[in-house]
Amino acid sequence: MTRDEFALAVERYADMIFRVAYSALRRREDAEDVMQDVLLKLYRADRPFDSEEHRKAWLIRVAVNESRKAARRYRRAAPLEELPETAAFDRSEDRELFLAVMALPEKYRTAVYLHYYEGYSVREVAALTGSRESTVQTRLARARELLRKALEEV
Repeated sequence: MTRDEFALAVERYADMIFRVAYSALRRREDAEDVMQDVLLKLYRADRPFDSEEHRKAWLIRVAVNESRKAARRYRRAAPLEELPETAAFDRSEDRELFLAVMALPEKYRTAVYLHYYEGYSVREVAALTGSRESTVQTRLARARELLRKALEEV
């Protein structure tokens, strides 16, 4: 990978990688570390990608895996910090919903984030997270129920 190709990939995908890591770890510093690790793996990757969509899927998969490793390393439940600067909301309801999503347990949070915020299908989320489609569907259904209850309280 040339430096120009890498610079373009960083410009195109760094925020997305950060958001995936942040959705799993809920700490800016940890998400930034994961983002750097993922980008370093991309730079060192000695493999061609079939398309930009293939590269994006590979980056998300690596980000999910690195986030899991980081969560095991830190072995703590990170409190939800302030929202990342990249999270801009037009309406306060959107902000409340995002905060509620970030408060979900990690297994639900990752599935919800990839499906609703990044726009991946259930099949794609399953492939990206290494889960079965039925597991992703169950996690999404349970997450919606948890979100419904949490937002009713607000």
